[in-house]
Amino acid sequence: MASGISILQDIQKEFRYISKEAIEYVSKKTGIPQAQLYGIATFYKQFRLSPAGEHIIKVCHGTACHVAGAENISEVLGALLEVPPEGGTTSDLMFTLETVACLGCCSLAPVIMIDDEVYGKLTRSKLEKIIASYRDGGKKVVDVFGNFDFIKEDLGPKEIERVIVGLGSCGIASGARAVFDIFHAARDRFGLSYSTEGTGCLGMCHREPLVDFICKDGTRYSYGDIDQAAAKVLLKEHLGRGKLLSKNLIRIDVEASPEREFFEKQKRIVLRNCGKIDPESLEDYEGVGGYEALKKVLSSMAPDEVIEEIKKSGLRGRGGAGFSTGLKWSFARKAIGDEKYLVCNADEGDPGAFMDRSILESDPHCVLEGMIIAAYAIGAGKGYIYCRAEYPLALKRLGIAIEQARSRGYLGEKILGSGFDFDVSIKEGAGAFVCGEETALIASLEGRRGMPKIKPPFPASSGLCGMPTNINNVETFANVPWIITNDADKFAEFGTRESKGTKVFALAGDIKRGGLVEVPMGITLHDVVSKIGGGTVSGLPIKAVQLGGPSGGCIPENLMNTKVDYEELVATGAIMGSGGMVVMDERSCMVDIAKFFLGFTQSESCGKCTFCRIGTRRMLEILMRITEGEGVDGDLELLEELGERIKESSLCGLGQTAPNPVLTTIKYFRAEYEAHIKEGRCPAGKCRALISYHIDLEKCIGCGLCKKECPANCIEGELKGPHVIEDEKCTRCGACYSVCPVHAVTKK
Repeated sequence: MASGISILQDIQKEFRYISKEAIEYVSKKTGIPQAQLYGIATFYKQFRLSPAGEHIIKVCHGTACHVAGAENISEVLGALLEVPPEGGTTSDLMFTLETVACLGCCSLAPVIMIDDEVYGKLTRSKLEKIIASYRDGGKKVVDVFGNFDFIKEDLGPKEIERVIVGLGSCGIASGARAVFDIFHAARDRFGLSYSTEGTGCLGMCHREPLVDFICKDGTRYSYGDIDQAAAKVLLKEHLGRGKLLSKNLIRIDVEASPEREFFEKQKRIVLRNCGKIDPESLEDYEGVGGYEALKKVLSSMAPDEVIEEIKKSGLRGRGGAGFSTGLKWSFARKAIGDEKYLVCNADEGDPGAFMDRSILESDPHCVLEGMIIAAYAIGAGKGYIYCRAEYPLALKRLGIAIEQARSRGYLGEKILGSGFDFDVSIKEGAGAFVCGEETALIASLEGRRGMPKIKPPFPASSGLCGMPTNINNVETFANVPWIITNDADKFAEFGTRESKGTKVFALAGDIKRGGLVEVPMGITLHDVVSKIGGGTVSGLPIKAVQLGGPSGGCIPENLMNTKVDYEELVATGAIMGSGGMVVMDERSCMVDIAKFFLGFTQSESCGKCTFCRIGTRRMLEILMRITEGEGVDGDLELLEELGERIKESSLCGLGQTAPNPVLTTIKYFRAEYEAHIKEGRCPAGKCRALISYHIDLEKCIGCGLCKKECPANCIEGELKGPHVIEDEKCTRCGACYSVCPVHAVTKK
């Protein structure tokens, strides 16, 4: 389906920006008016209308990165590159700095992406080294062994048969590629018999890089935090001497381990293969029962029987709305049309969510199998996976999986010898949160601005190209093969009366065990955050949990016994959403969090609805005044009134839920708002206009860390001498406060 969007995307990939001449060319080629093409190019954030540098730096401003200091990262990069923090291109055309809503590596916040390489847990000093390495011609290649040849005498034929390294985005961003290279090179250099393999995300992003040793008898040793140095020690100790590296050992199969609570309360259906198989190997997927559900469906089940099985399971859409999947499929099946389409929504625009990214990177065939079964059930002949462009690894592995499935007869004409034809194409999202709404997504697929339409008609009767269309998200499709193989009743055993099965959550923010978890519906938020997640990484009390992304709300600590259930979460003012779960400790300012989400939704509004377009702008202006110490009496009441009006009057889910973060924070943290308005004080010490930083000269040891990390260069002092902050130059970023080893920096 050639469209203005896809052609513009191809041009930008080749020339790195969209010129006036390119617009004219596409207009002549497609017949699309130039004004419409300009509308597309300005609507989607992916497109650039001015020349870009050799390297594109994208700073993640998702929820977890915001909490972790993304604003500071932008400021540091802006200073290093001499461009505005909000974005620009360096004078030598080497770098272009941009901001993106989310890169999907929330557990490594704050995060940036340079070209297709992700870097996490950033500080000023790390950024300086990264930028310097690119200015010096790219990342330097270092001998992975150095002078480690002495380990040769210890390495001999052992019981280790396979060495598996986690190569999902979080693992790669933590240095897993270099770790993989060490084990691969050691095998070749020392003539060892084990195989070196890559896998996807096990979910333990907080312990990346992850390495598994599989013995000939099937015993599995899982290790975490394996950087290059630890990899060399593993080579010497475990492979060479058979000794365990206890401080890095996560578990031996399912035995008790320091991380046992991370696994104990999980039930893995969607994530059953993640971190266990090679996502680029069809044979690996088939080896764990892959495509058996499809074979069962095509050989022994009629389409209506498939739909009834999905209805019986109680599976509800995991994209946020929670609508019955089977019922949705039945509408599309009954609809009349010359062609029917199936769409997988993999755009995952929520800042703070990375479930879909990890599933696609770790088990893409599972999603494909679910889509093929769904297409058979509704009678669709063509499918599309709408995946965000900021997920290059997911896109790559999806492409590999589709080609493999075609070659094996799982996609294409007369699938597995049946009379059923179905094929899938990938469409890259161009950066618009509103395209998570299904009618806006369809508009984007058709090459237009992603603007929602009034419903009815619903996509099931009139969707893509006016034909019946079914849309589900990645997680929904990933459940389908398990349900068909294991029986709907088995799936329905998990969860509550109205919310069956399991739900995948992305744990991020101030959380000790950040990563991906899958839990039975009905589990409490306390169990997810405090038991599986281990509580806050700082050890401070939990202040709130933000659920559902920009459409969700903030649930306070005293409601942590709320069950993970569609209806119970809505009762708190939040929603389940796609599954982002951002934990905040006492250092987070809830007014700042509300402002962050309103800023996001206001920016992402398509502009079609007056209440959404103008109302969110007015709410954001009020929140900005409050965080700058200029709030007035009546602001909270006005925010509440505007919020309710916007919810009632907006056309799509973006506007209808945009006020949720504001309304829930006012409801549960009203005293914090009042402190900003009536006392000109930010209790959390987060809002820059209401705080200042000072150095206690008696405590200062002159280490210079604060000076080194300061992006504004506003700290003076000599090494081993007292340091002073120049208040007029200080941007209140808090970098000095974070790095001071003796707590000499104070915040007032």
